[in-house]
Amino acid sequence: MYHLRLKGNHYEMGVKRGKIFNKCGITFPLNLDDFQKRYGYESEKQLQKFFPEVCEEIKGVTDTIKVDYQEFSAWLLCMGCCMYNLESNIPVEIRGCTAFAYTDGKYTIYGRNNDLPPYLRDGSKSEIYSPSGANKFNLTTSSFINGEEGLNEHGLAVSMTFVNTKLEEIKAGFNSCFIVRYLLEKAKSVDHAIMLLNELPVASNCNILLADKSGKMVVAECTPLLKQLRMPIITPYGKIICTVNNFTSENMKQYDYSDGNVYNSVERYNVVVNSLPKLLQDDLIANTQKLLKGEYGFMCQYEKELNFETVWSSIFDLDNLCIYRAEGSPIKKKFIEDKRLCKK
Repeated sequence: MYHLRLKGNHYEMGVKRGKIFNKCGITFPLNLDDFQKRYGYESEKQLQKFFPEVCEEIKGVTDTIKVDYQEFSAWLLCMGCCMYNLESNIPVEIRGCTAFAYTDGKYTIYGRNNDLPPYLRDGSKSEIYSPSGANKFNLTTSSFINGEEGLNEHGLAVSMTFVNTKLEEIKAGFNSCFIVRYLLEKAKSVDHAIMLLNELPVASNCNILLADKSGKMVVAECTPLLKQLRMPIITPYGKIICTVNNFTSENMKQYDYSDGNVYNSVERYNVVVNSLPKLLQDDLIANTQKLLKGEYGFMCQYEKELNFETVWSSIFDLDNLCIYRAEGSPIKKKFIEDKRLCKK
């Protein structure tokens, strides 16, 4: 996993990344079909409307590596949305992630297993962004510029999980990974993030988990047509919320086109929510590591034949802004503390 720090205005941050790509000889297979180009070009207009700063960052990259901005931004916007012609596109649209947050009333903890084809593991990144005039945040991603999860300086965690969408229902707008990036950079709390999210055009089905240091947590189940908030499970001892690769709310299941239990999605969800009593005992970070390792039930124990695994595992302490990460399957890799955002 690459660890990068980016600061300054957005164009400058894009130039820095572009220089790294040039130095490493990295090129990009922009193999988009007609639908993807149309979708990507129209979505860039929405990105420009709501988040022009990130368009400047993309332009910093494309100016530096000498590729067409329109096609490159379209390619980024297709990720996590409509990269369906798998043989000729990277990254492939195969995702099976688990994200959750819980609180004992004093501390709020977030956890995630990011499950992808293993070839994406080595190119994954944990980046600290310090953009001019915006929130400082950590972004963890199998891509770049957009991402799967993160934590910002205000103690707000934002995370996405992928839900299949019918191709004809995809609309121009933000894919789930750009939603994560936008909310990390702009929002200061769960309530603020919900307000901002409600204004955004969403391109395809996804779950967006939000949790902040006050203990507030919610999952926004999103389609191109509507967004619905799902509240946490509350017990006398604490509360917990989880999202996997399907819609959990009964009235949202009609929009879910995953065609079954995606990579043990239902089982992973049940293991998380049923683990709350164990999580709340003694050391919350150690207990969360055990959950992510699969010690409380199935989480990341995929069969080798699937060519699918947890490529990283994360824990965020929202109160102290401390991050613990296993760079690879948590069964094999130790959790290492990342102190770049930490208040301690």
